[in-house]
Amino acid sequence: MLALKLICVGRMKEPYYRDAFVEYQKRLGAFCRFETVELAEQRAGHGSDPSEREIAAALEKEAVEIEKQIPAGSVLLAMCVEGTALSSEQLASQLGAWSAAGRGRICILIGGSCGLAARLKQRADLRLSLSKMTFPHHLFRVMAAEQLYRAFTILEGRKYHK
Repeated sequence: MLALKLICVGRMKEPYYRDAFVEYQKRLGAFCRFETVELAEQRAGHGSDPSEREIAAALEKEAVEIEKQIPAGSVLLAMCVEGTALSSEQLASQLGAWSAAGRGRICILIGGSCGLAARLKQRADLRLSLSKMTFPHHLFRVMAAEQLYRAFTILEGRKYHK
């Protein structure tokens, strides 16, 4: 059974997003061992318009904390706007391929409001984009969980996908 670990920067506050996420988390339990880790978002600078250097420093601090959560040998999937856009079927196929290759531990990285450190994206086995649009962080997390659930239902041949 695959083990998926969703490593997120930021905490879900709104109850409606939390409720939706918990529903998909529960559904995913039928297909994989699913774990979520929430890490504190680092503040970039002191003003409302942080410099690129301040943003980079905050992302680096977050990257250090993210790396502490990644078990050795894990597949890394970094969620980022500049990543590859896959169909639901293609995502399912990729998850199935990793599983068939014996790579049964997958860490999915979701950055905070400033994204992910470049070195995490470079280290990733797959950089994945759900859209070129910008979404609220918490809604995006629900969308990612739903797509993971959809991918597993595709792999199992269940009706949910259609």
